[in-house]
Amino acid sequence: MGVFTFVCRSSSGGWSAKQLEGEIESSASSSYELQRKLVHAAAACDSSGGVTSSFSLITPNSAVFQVIIGGGGGGGFVGGGAAAAPAGGAAAAAEAPAAEEKKKEEKEESEDEDMGFSLFD
Repeated sequence: MGVFTFVCRSSSGGWSAKQLEGEIESSASSSYELQRKLVHAAAACDSSGGVTSSFSLITPNSAVFQVIIGGGGGGGFVGGGAAAAPAGGAAAAAEAPAAEEKKKEEKEESEDEDMGFSLFD
């Protein structure tokens, strides 16, 4: 699995990008075209599987673009880092325990509410 992170900047009508830890650089007239070029450049370095990408504007003139190759698919920019989601049936299996935990939390909350007094009285 390969993770490629790029810092992108817009100036004078065009976009440019430089890999955070590496030597890949590119420029284009639009952010869309830049993303296409960076995905192709990353795929040329690592062709181990499917490609997932995420483009996040930080300011109107700067962004972070991340390309994840391989690793089962699904992903995004979360809290400043990458998070890969399980693919296929694994996602449904992961949701079932989460739903059970939510039901338990709701039950615990309802038990706390039935104490017969209010903290604000």
